[in-house]
Amino acid sequence: MLAGMLNSHSLSRRSFLLSTSLAASSAILGFPAALAAERAQTEWPVGCRDIYLNLAGQSDTWSCMKALGAGCTEVLVSLDLKTPGLFHPTHKYSLTTEDGLRAIKEDAAENGCRISAFLRGTRFDERLEQELESARRLVKVAGQLGVPAIRIDVWPRAIPEGKFLPFAIKTCKQLCEIAQDTGVRFGVENHGHTTNNTAFLDKLFDGVDSPHLGLTMDLANFYWFGDPLDELYGIYAKYASRAVHTHCKSIHYPAARRNVRRQMGWEYGKYCCPIYEGDIDYHQVIRIFRENGFHGDLCIEDESLGHFPEAERAGVIRREIAMLRSLARET
Repeated sequence: MLAGMLNSHSLSRRSFLLSTSLAASSAILGFPAALAAERAQTEWPVGCRDIYLNLAGQSDTWSCMKALGAGCTEVLVSLDLKTPGLFHPTHKYSLTTEDGLRAIKEDAAENGCRISAFLRGTRFDERLEQELESARRLVKVAGQLGVPAIRIDVWPRAIPEGKFLPFAIKTCKQLCEIAQDTGVRFGVENHGHTTNNTAFLDKLFDGVDSPHLGLTMDLANFYWFGDPLDELYGIYAKYASRAVHTHCKSIHYPAARRNVRRQMGWEYGKYCCPIYEGDIDYHQVIRIFRENGFHGDLCIEDESLGHFPEAERAGVIRREIAMLRSLARET
């Protein structure tokens, strides 16, 4: 959806990676309550997807992040590990060379920024072996850079939906084997008609049964799917301990349509909006996250920017990030 709206033009140290792994395990595997309590007290990084960074008009990724108030960013990564959203006027970044990785690590650390997640638009049922090989390489890179989460798609393209679940379970088990003995976790985004379905998500998580598979929780996608507003907070609470990463956005539906079950995607392009104008109560979201030991980032994904003049878009993102920072401190 974003492609039609926008033209897209410190990394964590080992201690953060270790705490991420331990905290994730505490919720899923029943580790001592002290670990979960420590996890709940962790300060969450707040930022946005890298596709918004160039809106700030600065010369490099890190200056754009600082101009927007972002402490972290989610970085889009292609199948061959290219990163179009990372940019610098005097050198190129690369995930495939030691010099390229060193440049990312050093520049991020120098600017007090971090990469909170990698985003992969995976197509497992169309090119499984290529995707698994890409995942092997990316998990290694994530470990080197201290990136704790890799966002993935798990929904059918080539396999009929009714036959997709066994394939999805087997594939995600393979991903978890790749991530074994690392602090890296895969985050299935609740996305589209498959993984927004909580019945499918439950069967997937139960079938895989690994702490290395979590959720990239998109706070608005369940609402987009048709779930009534009042039911969203129970869904958030159910999956908060599994969440490894977020996409924070919102929708402002007419009052009469908020607490009824709507057709999937109903009038989304018309009613999507910044989080400070939407129906989703992010104060309540933050409280739910804290109570359920969420340990990840708060990452803006605003698909409403096409509603605003280009000159105003950076300000919208800046205001959303500031709102999340304020709520995270106060809640």
